[in-house]
Amino acid sequence: MSLKEDLVARALEEGFSLCRVTRPDAVPEIAERLQAFVDAGLQGQMGWMAERMAWRGNPAALWPEAKSVIMLAEAYTPDHDPMAVIGQPDRGAISVYAQNRDYHDIVKKRLKRVGRWLLEQQTEEQIKVFVDTAPVMEKPLAAAAGIGWQGKHTNVLSRELGNWFFLGAIFTTIDLEPDAPAVENCGSCRACLDVCPTDAFLGPFRLDARKCISYLTIEHHGPVAEDLRPKLGNHIYGCDDCLAACPWNKFAVAAHEIKYQARPELIAPPLAELVDLDDTGFRAFFSGSPIKRIGRNRFVRNVLYAIGNAGDPALRAKAQSLCDDPDETVADAARWAVRRLGQ
Repeated sequence: MSLKEDLVARALEEGFSLCRVTRPDAVPEIAERLQAFVDAGLQGQMGWMAERMAWRGNPAALWPEAKSVIMLAEAYTPDHDPMAVIGQPDRGAISVYAQNRDYHDIVKKRLKRVGRWLLEQQTEEQIKVFVDTAPVMEKPLAAAAGIGWQGKHTNVLSRELGNWFFLGAIFTTIDLEPDAPAVENCGSCRACLDVCPTDAFLGPFRLDARKCISYLTIEHHGPVAEDLRPKLGNHIYGCDDCLAACPWNKFAVAAHEIKYQARPELIAPPLAELVDLDDTGFRAFFSGSPIKRIGRNRFVRNVLYAIGNAGDPALRAKAQSLCDDPDETVADAARWAVRRLGQ
């Protein structure tokens, strides 16, 4: 077997679902696309997208010595219906990927194990591993490597995995044979576009992050625009609507990593309990979770928007108790929820 065949076999042994190879210069079009996205201001408060643009738009510039980019996919397919909670307005909807341990830590450790094995085969070579930790455009590289194509919802779709998977990258000085790029296979389907509660898509393959629920509940600091708050529904961290709507998920494979299996208390947690979390309680409840990084104030802000959308007068007292919260954004969200429930 060739080194590449051995590499793929090793990656699968380590728990990855797919392993493909591309060149660092395989996606020259992303620099122009990224520049247009930022010039239009579609990134919102995500200033890091504009920073180090030369690297983000050109993977070959990130590490000029690299000859190959190994792209790896790891399935985290839920074993429950992620949309069921949407019909329970007194419960919070948390994105599937955040219902247990932080995937960054899990995937990076797995990437390092594969990388160490690779260096044992080629002792004079070098590697660098990335999983959302550097200005790397993982999705275009995954498409170039043949993992899948970027669907109309801008996420990567795979014939073999659906769209429930994480991406990781290993840049290396080893010259490996690249795989053929994936071919777009969305056809005339609009399921992901039509299901979006905030109409965040400007059209197929074009997302306005400023209206995306994942952006609004995770990346956006301060109050959310009042016209968008009702559209958040009961989403309190992220959103899976466009992912869950994709017909290609009929090919989704089960997640093998037990740390991706949802904690039962995070599948549909009661808003009445989450809104009471102080900073200490928040940190303890979400220890080891990616949710922890947004902090108590932003999280409780989201919960209060969901309470305002719940239509349950019994929750009004919960919101009322936070109208004078030390954090003005939380207090603003509480007052908004009180007004909504009062109506």
